[in-house]
Amino acid sequence: MAHMSEQPSNSAGATEPWHNPLRDPRDLRLPRIAGPCSIVIFGVTGDLSRKKLLPAIYDLANRGLLPPSFGLTGFGRRDWSEEEFRDFVKTNVKAHCRTQFDEMTWQQLAKGIRFVRGTFEDEDAFDRLSTTVAELDRDRGTRGNHAFYMSVPPRDFPIVARQLARCGLAHSTEGAWRRVIIEKPFGHDLESAKKLDKLVSEVFDPQSVFRIDHYLGKETVQNILALRFANSMYEPIWNNNYVDHVQITMAEDIGVAGRAGYYDGIGAARDVIQNHLLQLLALTAMEEPISFAAADLTAEKTKVLSAVRLPKDLAAHTARGQYAAGWQGSEEVCGYLEEKGIDPNSTTETYAAIRLDIDTRRWAGVPFYLRTGKRLGRRVTEVAVVFKPAPHLPFESTATQELGKNAIVIRIQPDEGVTIRFGSKVPGGSSMEVRDVSMDFSYGRSFTESSPEAYERLILDVLLGDPPLFPTTEEVNLSWKILDPIEDFWSTLGQPQPYRAGTWGPEEADEMLARDGRRWRMP
Repeated sequence: MAHMSEQPSNSAGATEPWHNPLRDPRDLRLPRIAGPCSIVIFGVTGDLSRKKLLPAIYDLANRGLLPPSFGLTGFGRRDWSEEEFRDFVKTNVKAHCRTQFDEMTWQQLAKGIRFVRGTFEDEDAFDRLSTTVAELDRDRGTRGNHAFYMSVPPRDFPIVARQLARCGLAHSTEGAWRRVIIEKPFGHDLESAKKLDKLVSEVFDPQSVFRIDHYLGKETVQNILALRFANSMYEPIWNNNYVDHVQITMAEDIGVAGRAGYYDGIGAARDVIQNHLLQLLALTAMEEPISFAAADLTAEKTKVLSAVRLPKDLAAHTARGQYAAGWQGSEEVCGYLEEKGIDPNSTTETYAAIRLDIDTRRWAGVPFYLRTGKRLGRRVTEVAVVFKPAPHLPFESTATQELGKNAIVIRIQPDEGVTIRFGSKVPGGSSMEVRDVSMDFSYGRSFTESSPEAYERLILDVLLGDPPLFPTTEEVNLSWKILDPIEDFWSTLGQPQPYRAGTWGPEEADEMLARDGRRWRMP
């Protein structure tokens, strides 16, 4: 009798991969579980790793989505033993994990934790990393499947990539895979993005490169697709016959915090608009894909980004600002130029707003307004599809004077859900008076489990080799083609317009919409 692990042979004598007959992809009760593998994190002591990556890996393990044969290797400069590194991981997991900490889960995960000390220039350190990875294959059964997470500044990508290639870790072997995960920003303009892509492509197979945009891993971002294409009531009005304009907002109530070294010289537009907001625009405006497979989703998003047209008058239809001292809630905060590590003469913007148009039949004449900023009124990310007003022919002019435009607002964070704003008669009285009311869907009230962190979904997708939620090279290049002319125009200007911390940005952003006869939605 053949052993269960043997591969069945076909009539020609060739072997075929063995599949578990009890697992059917149509059965939604079965979770997607990664196979034997490991992940190596470069920059493991940084904020992203401590607050997001390590807790996400633990939460995946706690949800039963990682295999027992899983390994986690940290690469860093600290003079740590593996036991000290395990304590570091445990401390940060306990502080930031989403699921309840379970000692049994931790003990299983800890058996596969390793640490390699060294710098990116140290060839011996990468040789030790290669040895460590081989030991995980032998001792943990990871079978040569390894992902490398570059949680490092873009300037370090080239040297890490070359070191991985030199010590033989970059390319997949027969029956196994190697993948690289690259954190944003992917370049700082189109030229640098192309150079970086060329370098990465020389070291890794293009299909093995995963560019992280954590916004695409958020449940509420994916819900844009469900809202549009799983319901018959929205898509018929999702076009220029009914839509007046679209506002996409990502507002933060914090300053630069400890990111001064990264942020100064980058600014709000490169940090947020080039990736997060243009991806939200593409998902909001795209045509229905043939399927939700990576190639089909990418094809539709690429069509949208290719059709984006910049306004002719950038001075009138873009705005930038820099936060000044003010009050954030009950706390008095300093301005951007007074932040530790910021050049007092810096012209880096902390607020950016732009108007874009999409030259397609569906969206011709519908402006898309994108804005992002730090030290704004409150933390919120949303997509607001604002509709044209009804003629109101049966109503007296006074009946609808307090009625605004209908809107569908997709709330991405922090209060995840969807709000539909429409007009309703005010009860009582003898006259017909119509005002705005809201109908609200909230994830927290409608589902029994909380939404997983975006990094949980994205890391699992990498380990499964499932790329639908990762921007492609073409999407990255198109986004830089959109943003570069705006950045070039801003570079000819002086200091960005100041705005008080705790407000909603500079006056020129309000003037930008006022020229079009519109105003920003108050989140």
